[in-house]
Amino acid sequence: MISSLHTALSHYSSITSFLSFSITHPFFFLFFISCQNSLEFFCRKKLIMSGDQRPKDSAEGSSRSGGDHYQPQPAPLSRYESQKRRDWNTFGQYLKNQRPPVSLSQSNCNHVLDFLRYLDQFGKTKVHLHGCVFFGQPNPPAPCTCPLRQAWGSLDALIGRLRAAYEEHGGSAETNPFGNGAIRVYLREVKECQAKARGIPYKKKTKKKTQIRARNEAKPPMQSA
Repeated sequence: MISSLHTALSHYSSITSFLSFSITHPFFFLFFISCQNSLEFFCRKKLIMSGDQRPKDSAEGSSRSGGDHYQPQPAPLSRYESQKRRDWNTFGQYLKNQRPPVSLSQSNCNHVLDFLRYLDQFGKTKVHLHGCVFFGQPNPPAPCTCPLRQAWGSLDALIGRLRAAYEEHGGSAETNPFGNGAIRVYLREVKECQAKARGIPYKKKTKKKTQIRARNEAKPPMQSA
């Protein structure tokens, strides 16, 4: 520590002697001031440059680290797949709300039929009763108190999605409750009942091949020149 003190005193004495010499000689004094200003400017520039580089280096490091852990995003589900997932979750929640709760593996066609009847309360299709004056009219002129039901087409599409979801979740096609014959009978009865009540008969869609064949037969034969 004493040696450091002697070194500091020697440096101090040399600086004071140089300053006294510079004061008596103006040229050396101006040279000393200019050197001091240059040194101060150089130090400030280095500090600014080092400060600008740190965020850049950290940003590059974060981008590199983010790139190393990049994982491709899964493809978005189609509209059909999204609806199928929602239907499957809704049916599962319906079974859980039963007393006692029913698991998906224990569900049968009776649970499916009860589920379809349960959905009628959320329907938006007016189905006229037999005693209604508008029974069988497709466009009634006034409102009535007949209940709203789920349309037959909506129920048929719902059963198709749930049938596919059941097998996708490990269920067997032989034990699929959504493919049971009782479900097909129920849907056919709903279809016929709504067709009579609304006065809108459901026609079977003809296949495109049949339409093309009928169109070709209707065309007149080409005459050769």
